[in-house]
Amino acid sequence: MNKRALISVSDKNGIEDFAKGLVVLGYEIVSTGGTAKALEIVGVPVTPVSDITGFPEILGGRVKTLHPKVHGGILAKRNQEHLGQLGQHDIVPIDIVAVNLYPFKETIRKANVTLEEAIENIDIGGPTMVRAAAKNYESVLVVVNPENYNEVLKHLEADTADRQYRLRLASEAFAHTADYDCAISGYLNKEQSNNGFPLNYVVVGQKMQQLRYGENPHQKAAFYRKDGSNHACVANAEQLQGKELSYNNIVDIEAALELVREFPGTAAVVIKHTNPCGVSQTGSLVEAYKAAYNADSISAFGGIVGLNRKVDAKTAEAMAATFLEAVIAPDYGKEALKILAEKPNLRVLAVGDLSRQNANRQIKTVNGGFLVQETDYAQASAAELEVVTKAQPTKKELEELLFAWKVVKHIKSNAIAITKNRTTLGVGAGQMNRVGAANIAIRQAGDRTQGAALASDAFFPFKDTVALAAKSGITAIIQPGGSKRDEESIEEADKHGIVMVFTGIRHFKH
Repeated sequence: MNKRALISVSDKNGIEDFAKGLVVLGYEIVSTGGTAKALEIVGVPVTPVSDITGFPEILGGRVKTLHPKVHGGILAKRNQEHLGQLGQHDIVPIDIVAVNLYPFKETIRKANVTLEEAIENIDIGGPTMVRAAAKNYESVLVVVNPENYNEVLKHLEADTADRQYRLRLASEAFAHTADYDCAISGYLNKEQSNNGFPLNYVVVGQKMQQLRYGENPHQKAAFYRKDGSNHACVANAEQLQGKELSYNNIVDIEAALELVREFPGTAAVVIKHTNPCGVSQTGSLVEAYKAAYNADSISAFGGIVGLNRKVDAKTAEAMAATFLEAVIAPDYGKEALKILAEKPNLRVLAVGDLSRQNANRQIKTVNGGFLVQETDYAQASAAELEVVTKAQPTKKELEELLFAWKVVKHIKSNAIAITKNRTTLGVGAGQMNRVGAANIAIRQAGDRTQGAALASDAFFPFKDTVALAAKSGITAIIQPGGSKRDEESIEEADKHGIVMVFTGIRHFKH
């Protein structure tokens, strides 16, 4: 019985050599449309699918492989009953299916793509053949990834394509079609709006890295990039040097990147355990980095640095002067990379233009399920602030308050940030009560709080935080407002001549 391989690919990388290798191994090549033409041009003998089915491709190519002589050949087990039925209907078994699908993802990434274009690039016959071949993996070898072509040829030549190997390729094939269906579902859900939260929420990711372990050495972990992620994020960053990223590195690098991209001016952040221990938007990049590092140099040791400008030599020298785990920035100068290379274990990542930011959704797992919410891109402007005290803010105070507000947004709740000259002095993170967070931030700021600004991620339930701020010499406060006891906090601020503004926006971060 002749061996038969069906080849129909959108991604034609490597397909010519693969087909030639199959011919050498005695396979008849059956193919469709563009794939058949590409193989014929390089001298590969090809049998058109229409010769097998006795039916032409119709509907502009929408129907070409959906036929019993194709799917019977793919789905038949190699037992007496199934082979007997194939014989009765003059169907030849298909032993290899090499298929990848219409470029739906590439199509929807194009600017101004229409719904009609997207729909036409939804493959029907391809996924059907892939799924059929994967289901019948014991009899049919299914290949969806061009990177596997050489490996498959070697296994066929050595007759080592055993059941386990075939099962591995089948698993990859089902993942391929699941990923494809997820992209279609996600696109169509966006087209229908649907508040962005469909009845069935599907997430597919590509494995980027098997991690040594998770948060702790006894936990296994891996890093996946979410399908459709093409913006400036840690998943798309290029690691230029350093040790392999750990689970905790990745989480902290994301925190650094998301905070530093908040600032239009030159800024630097230092992150420790997802919270900022130093943030500065002042002067040059090296000045901002030094100010951020020195804001809490004890915590900054072994931290993660985020920068929103191309790294120059002076900034690289400053970072190389101490122990850091990782740094992420849009880009690096040649001299900066030479300097950082002297710290070979330092993980150096380039992420490109920080303005490439998707309005995506955040997913948080809970035991037995997951939560989905919009990413918190909300910001406040000077014009939107409500001044609720007798004391009115100066332009400089407004700028400081807005800086502090951007910082506190990225601190775990309950959160307090104290800043001065657009640099953090103290951070109170993740406390069970707000005045406790304020106490930590004030204690960390020490004697630098005179004339400083304080930001709170949520309203004050009592006036105690305002009283504490006044005692410490803080002169301006920014908070969401909305407490039943707002008037008590306002009165306390007025008592001490403190400026207080409300944003009307809360930034809880759990």
